[in-house]
Amino acid sequence: MSKPTFHKGLLAPRYWVTWLGFGTWWLLSQLPYRLQMALGAVTGLAMGRIASRRTQIAKRNIELCFAHLSEQEQARLLREHLKSIGRGFFEMGMAWFMSPSRLDKLVTYEGLEHLEQAEQEGTGVLLMGMHFTHLDLGAAFVSRKRSIDGSYRPHANLVYDLVQRTGRERHNPGNIAIERGDVRTMIRQLKKGRAIWYAPDQDYGAKHSVFVPFMGVNCATITATSQLARLGKAKVIPFTHIRNPKGGYHLKVWAPLENFPSGDELADAGAINSIVEAAVALAPEQYLWVHRRFKSRPEGEPDLYQQAGIAKGKRQ
Repeated sequence: MSKPTFHKGLLAPRYWVTWLGFGTWWLLSQLPYRLQMALGAVTGLAMGRIASRRTQIAKRNIELCFAHLSEQEQARLLREHLKSIGRGFFEMGMAWFMSPSRLDKLVTYEGLEHLEQAEQEGTGVLLMGMHFTHLDLGAAFVSRKRSIDGSYRPHANLVYDLVQRTGRERHNPGNIAIERGDVRTMIRQLKKGRAIWYAPDQDYGAKHSVFVPFMGVNCATITATSQLARLGKAKVIPFTHIRNPKGGYHLKVWAPLENFPSGDELADAGAINSIVEAAVALAPEQYLWVHRRFKSRPEGEPDLYQQAGIAKGKRQ
């Protein structure tokens, strides 16, 4: 797997706008933390008006998953979520560009002994992350304490590709970004006793999924978590990273899942979704509701987004 490196071709005029964008992003990441969070909230609310389709998707997901809330409570949750989305833009910049000493002052840890024990045993770990709005920052925090590998989706823009991978690997010299879909490398790294950041909580289609409930709604849940754990002889250890109301973050490494994989794909997928539900309950507004989590439906069931008048769009 080749690693992107800087070369003079990246200074070509077609990349100047990209470099300017990253330069601005770097400057923003140097601002005081509280100012970044305030700017993020304003940005999120503004973008919520511009990216109306994504806002509609988030609204629909909240309607489906929090049907017990009143319309006013759902609207309040949506508004707070849009703020969290905007803050997530700044938090990604923090993960990629903020100095390690500043980052270390923002986070408290709990449960690191679970990772330490696996490392002492030489056991691989599927470090189960989840799609919260600041997921890059959460991965940065945990890699400050232990070298981890991560899932990596190459970008067509070579400058963006270089910067994102460098940003994700910079916190620990042993970190490796593995291209998404490179299952062989993942399994090989797990067998070596490595920890791999892995998030199974999005809809990747029905082909490699089973349908089990999430937040009371039947949804496609990938079975690869069980397969990777079995083939890599690895523990599945969830972790969460929650933005505190008064600023900063708390990262918690949970205990390894017991009897996983169980040999029952439905039971395993249900266990994964239960973990995600418990994490969402900690800070519902910080979860990534703009993703079409329920786009795949069991045969014969209607499209839940089209029902709400939301067009499919180019990306599924």
